[in-house]
Amino acid sequence: MTDKTWRVGLAGLGTVGAGLVRLLGEDPHFAPAGARVEITGVSARRRNAAREADVSALPWFDDPVELAKDPGNDIFVELIGGSEGVARVAVEAALAAGKPVVTANKALIASHGVELAAMAEAKGVPLLFEAAVMGGTPAVKFVREALVGDEIGAVAGILNGTSNFILSQMESTGQAFAQVLAEAQRLGYAEADPTTDIGGFDAAHKIAILAALAFDCAPTLEAVEIEGIEDVSLLDIRLARDLGYRIKQLAMATHTPSGAWVRVHPALLPLDHPLAQADGALNALFIEGRRIGRMFIQGAGAGAGPTATAVAADIADIMAGARRPVFQRAASQLLARAPVTAHGALEKVYLRLIVRDEPGVIAAVSETLAEAGVSIDSFLQKHVDEGPGVPMVLTTHPAPSSAISAAIERIGLLPALMAPPRRMPVARI
Repeated sequence: MTDKTWRVGLAGLGTVGAGLVRLLGEDPHFAPAGARVEITGVSARRRNAAREADVSALPWFDDPVELAKDPGNDIFVELIGGSEGVARVAVEAALAAGKPVVTANKALIASHGVELAAMAEAKGVPLLFEAAVMGGTPAVKFVREALVGDEIGAVAGILNGTSNFILSQMESTGQAFAQVLAEAQRLGYAEADPTTDIGGFDAAHKIAILAALAFDCAPTLEAVEIEGIEDVSLLDIRLARDLGYRIKQLAMATHTPSGAWVRVHPALLPLDHPLAQADGALNALFIEGRRIGRMFIQGAGAGAGPTATAVAADIADIMAGARRPVFQRAASQLLARAPVTAHGALEKVYLRLIVRDEPGVIAAVSETLAEAGVSIDSFLQKHVDEGPGVPMVLTTHPAPSSAISAAIERIGLLPALMAPPRRMPVARI
């Protein structure tokens, strides 16, 4: 391996692509045993765009698909993004040509991972995607390799730095969602259209991938329950803290007898929980295994340096001859093990109500919950100067989700209620 120069075709020259160009330019012998890595072709949407790395001396391909097929490179790296279009076609072309592929494209793997894995297996080449989840923090390797001998029961994480930054800033500054979002956009943490991040879709792609690795199943994006953070109010953040919790956008996959329950939603975590301590734009992952117990990792989830480092780690694995299934099983075995939604699971929830300050309200709410078989764990009623009505907030003991939903529907009809009930899960990890 020491005498070989590995030739890399790179499609996508945004933040991560430019970071990889700089990394390989500074240290082309980064891999074990000193083998050399050289970029022998690049492609991007615009040839003359301003970039954070100089690519003027590198061979240019207007069509990334032609770069993927070009015999002048040994490894194809896809950093274009998106589940469809040229990114998918280019990856398929590289695999069809029998080339190893490295990608940071979470949407592509979450949506088409099984088909691409089958192509890679048929050609006997690796398809690696460490950078698709948590950037430079090795979440994929951690689940796929380090824990392969365990039985994972649950994987939960803060997988989107933009949403984590927004919720952290709301709590620390006392500013409302819209104000903090505008600041996140100004600082470059959020895009001009932040829907993918704050709507939970970015985290959904990532947890679908982790669920597939953890539970030996196919990544099934359609099975992920998704709720964004747009409706998290400053009032909820304050009340949750008064009850001993912090609100985070949580991506979670739980193994159940009927399949994997996979969801992304704002959720309450105890203040002393490791995931509750991840502030700002950090990502964090919490894993529960039958043999190894509970484990926690935290680190940078995005950025040129961290993510390019994850791409380089995958390139190094290819150079070292590492071989393992794309997921935990052959693609043909994954198809029959797709996750399903577990609607009957037990839930513990936070319920916030805005009610008229009049006698009998607490009793009416308690009776409605009791009639549905839902008991109250904690309760708080607090007068705040934020409009008419009094906030009443409670957490339940674990109960069937269907029973909680039925109770909340009936509570919403109480005459004393001044706004629709606000429900969020309390994480049980």
